[in-house]
Amino acid sequence: MTPDVLKALVQADKVAAGLVVAHSRTSAIAHIAASCGFQWLFVDLEHGSTSLQTASEICTAALSAGIAPFVRVPENAPAWIGRALDGGAVGVVVPHIDSASDAVLAATAARYPPAGERSLSGLLPQFGYRALPAPEQMQQGNALTFLVGIIETKKAVDSIDEIAAVPGMDALQVGTSDLSVSLGVPGELGHPLVQEAVRRTIDACRREKKIPIVGGAYRPEWLKLYLGMGIRMLLTGNDLSLLVGALRERAAFVAGIVAQ
Repeated sequence: MTPDVLKALVQADKVAAGLVVAHSRTSAIAHIAASCGFQWLFVDLEHGSTSLQTASEICTAALSAGIAPFVRVPENAPAWIGRALDGGAVGVVVPHIDSASDAVLAATAARYPPAGERSLSGLLPQFGYRALPAPEQMQQGNALTFLVGIIETKKAVDSIDEIAAVPGMDALQVGTSDLSVSLGVPGELGHPLVQEAVRRTIDACRREKKIPIVGGAYRPEWLKLYLGMGIRMLLTGNDLSLLVGALRERAAFVAGIVAQ
């Protein structure tokens, strides 16, 4: 599952469903998610205690499982972006893209020259640890990289047109949870203000031929809402909340039988 495949799904009006990996610590989650029908993973290094080493192990497994590995880095820093990509990610998700200058910084760090300033290293998981001539690795590496910027503040929404116009950004993801806080409606992820931010992001992305993404809004009614607005690449939940939900449902089911 490469970025081109994900983009083709979106262009064909099909859904690229992603799973947030916030709790799992073994590479098995990549094969589990792929077997369940997910198209991409979102390994979260901004929240929680997942290490870069664990993220790399999951990414490497995802490459063989046929599911696209994305890593959300904890900050918009070239060192984090480069190490995530060198560790096997094909997608890197950068938080707090509040301005065009933030987007330029991320885009510059994510791609090799002449498109950017990513440092060159060899024997990468994305190429099966094969040694490639430097020009070939740089060209293929740039083509294989999918850069996502997270829109999670009112400031970012107000600058959405300028952010979307930055070359090298492939997609903009509305982070509905933090955005709802910034807009003064914390936790109301279907609020009209949040919906309007999603609409503005969709419009800006369409003008600039970028992909709009929604994350954080995991309730079924919210997923239906944003799919209905035209979002075709989205995060559908995180592993911990889905696990807890299933466990509580099963425990309640068993307790109900005993109580009869």
